[in-house]
Amino acid sequence: MKKAAAWSILILGMLYFILPLIGMVEFSLSMKRGIYSLEAYRVVLADPQFRATFGYSVLMAVLTIVFGVLLVVPTAFWVQLKMPWLRPWIEFITLMPLVIPAIVIVFGYIRLYNTSSWLPLTGTTFGTNVLLLVGYMTLSLPYMYRAIDTGLRTIDVATLTEAAQSLGAGWVTILARVILPNTLVAVLSGAFVTFAIVMGEFTMAALLNRPAFGPYLQLMGANRAYEPFALATIAFVITWACMGLIQLVTRFSKFDKARA
Repeated sequence: MKKAAAWSILILGMLYFILPLIGMVEFSLSMKRGIYSLEAYRVVLADPQFRATFGYSVLMAVLTIVFGVLLVVPTAFWVQLKMPWLRPWIEFITLMPLVIPAIVIVFGYIRLYNTSSWLPLTGTTFGTNVLLLVGYMTLSLPYMYRAIDTGLRTIDVATLTEAAQSLGAGWVTILARVILPNTLVAVLSGAFVTFAIVMGEFTMAALLNRPAFGPYLQLMGANRAYEPFALATIAFVITWACMGLIQLVTRFSKFDKARA
């Protein structure tokens, strides 16, 4: 009886999430009356604005991942090696983006870095892009830091560092050739989550007036019927592809460790 009830709850939960997705995909294929077609996807993919916004968001996602890794890996490594007492404070700071809404963060950026401030970043396209990049890094901190910190806890950081130093390695070499390869799965997990966050983010890009994929998706939703569902399907596939890659990388890592 308990087993049947558990299966019933699981099936109902799956239907609750899956049926709306099926409806979304079905509607995106119904642009031509009476038949299913990929016309909405063809229109979307042929739109120059789609290609521009999608390419912009992909570039910003890659830059966010690169600079996020450069910031978080040395910080988490140093906390793990030299200052473990600082971990609760670092964890508290990295949790702040989950507590403070993105709209509050971006309004703070605009207030501090507008054209009449001491550092007028919003006065140029490059400066605004930098500001958006920093905002994306802020939003990704809770996920990137926890993924990397978990990866560092699975290895003996102190022993690896001492061994590398005994061979004459400097701090940059230790981070690049010892720590990073041993935490690559954790770094990739944080990177894939960051990529999904940046591709779907709307608030910061819209308020900073940047040509990102999130605002384009909202604009299409306000003015078109079928194309927004095609875009939502594409965004859904991208997000789940990132989740699948995390699982794939984790599985291959476990397989390699078991074989070793």
